[in-house]
Amino acid sequence: MDITQPTVLYEDDAIILIDKPSGLPVHKAVGKEEPTLADWLIIRFPELAEVGEPQRLGGVTVPRPGIVHRIDRETSGILLLARTQQAFVRLKKQFQRREVHKTYRAFVYGALKEERGSIERPIGRARGSGSRRSVSRPHGMLREALTLFRTILHSAPGASEPSSYLEVFPKTGRTHQIRVHLASIGNPVICDELYAPNRPAVLNFSRLALHALSLSFVHPESGKQVTFEAPLPYDFLHAEKLLREEAE
Repeated sequence: MDITQPTVLYEDDAIILIDKPSGLPVHKAVGKEEPTLADWLIIRFPELAEVGEPQRLGGVTVPRPGIVHRIDRETSGILLLARTQQAFVRLKKQFQRREVHKTYRAFVYGALKEERGSIERPIGRARGSGSRRSVSRPHGMLREALTLFRTILHSAPGASEPSSYLEVFPKTGRTHQIRVHLASIGNPVICDELYAPNRPAVLNFSRLALHALSLSFVHPESGKQVTFEAPLPYDFLHAEKLLREEAE
């Protein structure tokens, strides 16, 4: 799969905001040799090599240049990076204290009729899987998780493959949280191969229909509340158009 390059949305002396394309992993995974966002960052912003918290991977120390948080490989959208170690520490504390407000957009299977909803179910590792998470039969440590959503649009009654367009607000930051929570109420994200295998690709999607739209946080240097947004990609704009036409 061809992967487009990340786009720099904003940068100053303390922070960088980028728009990550779908298909690009944020950092290396065990046993995989492939291009990552971390690789791109070190080339584009060499000074970031000294920022952040490196991780041990297969006995090797791997840099995580300026990376304060992450989004899944197949999720597109906004990512916040620290340009200095001081900014990294301050931003990390905001994430730990749940002071960073995140907004996503998602297309899901099924016609959700409720205008607004919340999903509060603890998440743990799924049995027999290293990467999947579960709310129904998890094992090991369970972590509290809360996701709010509002329905922007849904299919008209009688649609052959009903779907909905949601705005999603994760209030905690668990692995795969949005995907697991939406699947738990019977409305998994379209083209989610992990939590909705063998479901048809609808609305012309060929990748996970999840986009990290915006982040709101306190700037680590100015102390002011700021909000940044990653434009909706073409496949999201096209899918919304198709769904609106279908709903009419």
